[in-house]
Amino acid sequence: MPNGAQALMKTLVDGGIEVCFSNPGTSEMHFVAALDSEPRMRAVLALFEGVATGAADGYARMADKPAATLLHLGCGLGNGLANLHNARKGKVPVVNIVGDHATYHVKYDAQLQSDIETVARNVSPNFVRTPARTEDLCRDAAEAIRVARGYPGQVATLILPADVSWGEGGVPCQVPAAEQPPAADDDRVAALAQVIRAGRNVALLLGGRALREADLLAAGRIAAHSGVKLLAEVFPTRMERGAGLPAVERIAYMAEMAGVQLAQFEELILVDAKAPVSFFAYPGKKSYLVPDTCRVHTLAGADQDTTASLEKLVAALGAGATPAELQPAQRPARPRGKLTAAKVCKAVGHTLQEGTILIDEAITSGLMLNLMTSGAPRHDLLTLTGGAIGQGLPNAIGAAIACPARPVLALIGDGTAMYTIQSLWTMAREQLNVTSIIFNNASYSVLNVELERVGAAGAGPKARSQLDLRGPVLNFAQLAQGMGVHGVRVSTAEDLLKALEYAQSHPGPHLIEALVPESLSGAKRKLLPYLLRALPNLPQPVASALKRKLAP
Repeated sequence: MPNGAQALMKTLVDGGIEVCFSNPGTSEMHFVAALDSEPRMRAVLALFEGVATGAADGYARMADKPAATLLHLGCGLGNGLANLHNARKGKVPVVNIVGDHATYHVKYDAQLQSDIETVARNVSPNFVRTPARTEDLCRDAAEAIRVARGYPGQVATLILPADVSWGEGGVPCQVPAAEQPPAADDDRVAALAQVIRAGRNVALLLGGRALREADLLAAGRIAAHSGVKLLAEVFPTRMERGAGLPAVERIAYMAEMAGVQLAQFEELILVDAKAPVSFFAYPGKKSYLVPDTCRVHTLAGADQDTTASLEKLVAALGAGATPAELQPAQRPARPRGKLTAAKVCKAVGHTLQEGTILIDEAITSGLMLNLMTSGAPRHDLLTLTGGAIGQGLPNAIGAAIACPARPVLALIGDGTAMYTIQSLWTMAREQLNVTSIIFNNASYSVLNVELERVGAAGAGPKARSQLDLRGPVLNFAQLAQGMGVHGVRVSTAEDLLKALEYAQSHPGPHLIEALVPESLSGAKRKLLPYLLRALPNLPQPVASALKRKLAP
C-alpha cells in the first residue's frame, strides 16, 4: 500500500496536474521521493519560492489548468506569497502544497513552526485544509484540485504534515468532474440588449476569460452592430491580441487617464471584470473611477460562462450576421540609433513572431508596447494582475513549460527583475525558449513618478536615493551568464534588433539587457502631475488626445 506522498502524487496526476514547481525542505522529503513513483509528473526546481509560485501562475494562464507548487513550511509560503497574490487577483488556478511539521511535533514550537493556515488565507481564502491523517490526505487533495480549477479559478492550499506524508495507508482519490458554469440568464441578456438599443454611449469592459478569441469576436460583432466601445481591464490575466482580432482599448493604469477614457460613457457593461478603481488612493482624487453619470451593469461574472453570455447578447441584438471589425496586420519600421524604451517596444513590434507569449512587466518602460504590437502577428499578452512585482520572469517559465512549441518574450523592468532573478537559473536548467528583455534605466522609475503624483512634501536626496539604482548600476547580462543564460548588453536599436533576431534563430533562454534612459524623467516627470490634474477640466477631445500622447 502506498504511503501518503505516493498516493497524493497519483491523485494529482489523475486530476490533470502534470507539473510541480518546487522549492522543498526537510518536511517535504517524502513528497520529493514520491516524484520518482509517478512518471507523468514533471518536477521543476526553483531557487526561490516566489519563482515557483509565479511559474505556476504563468503555467495555468496558458495551459488552462492548474500546476502544483511545493513550498517549505510557513516561511517558504511567505516567500512565495507575492506571486500567489497575483494569481488570486488574476483568478488563476493553482494547487499550492505547503509542507508542515509532523502533527505530533507541532506542540514543541520548533524554530520553523508558524501558523501556516493564517498566512495561506491571504491568497487562498476559499480553500485551506490540513489533513490530520494519511487516510484523509487524497480526499482533501482531490477537493483542492476541484476548487482550484472551478469558476472562477483560484489558489487552493493543501498543508501537508510530514507524518501524514510518510504514513502508510494512502488511498488515491478521483477528482470530481468539473461543473459547467452557467451563462447569463435570459432576463439579464434582454435587459442589457435594451440598454444597448437605447442609443446612449455604451462600453463593454472585458476581463478574465472574456479576452480570449471567441469572446473577443462575439464582443466585436456587438461593437460593429451597435456602436459599443470595447475596453479591457488594466492588467489582463491573458489577452489574445494582434492582427485578425478586434482591437480592444485597455484601461489606463493612471487613474486620471482612466477617468478620461470613461468620461464619455453613460452605460458600462462588465464581462468578467470589475468596475475600475484607482490603483492607490491619492489626496483629493477619486478612488472609484466610473463617472457619477454612468450606470454599471454586469453581463457575466467570474463564475459564469462569458462566451455563452456574449453569444446570447449577440443573438438578442440580432448581431449574428455582423462581422467584427478586425485589427489589420501592420508593423512599425525598424528603429535606429541610440536606444530608448520606446525604441525597444518598436523593435518588439517589428520582430514579434506568430504565436509569441508576450509578458509585460516593463512598468514605465512599456508605455508604447500596446501601440507597437497592436497589428503584430497573433500573440497572447500576460500582465501583472495583482501589482506585486517580480511576476514576469517566473510567469515566463510557466508559460514556456505549458506551451513548449511557442516562443516566450518577457519585457521586464530592472527593479522588478531583481525580485525573482533566480528565474534565469531555472530557464537554463530546463532549456526553455524564453527571451527576456530587461530595461535597465537604473531607477525605480514608476516610484519616481508616484512620488510626484502623491505630492509627498520634503523629498530630498535621502528620499530620492531610495528610488535610485545607480550605485552600483546592475549588469544583467553578466548575471544571466552566471546562471547559464546567454546574455548581451545593448545600447543601440541596431544591436537590439541583432540580438532579437539571434534569439529567434537559436531557441533557448536568452537575456537582452537594454540600456535606456527613463521614459518619464526630468522636466517630463515634474510636469506630469500638473497635466494629470488638468485632464478632468479639459474638453473631452483635448483630454483624450493628451491621454493618447502620454499612454497610447
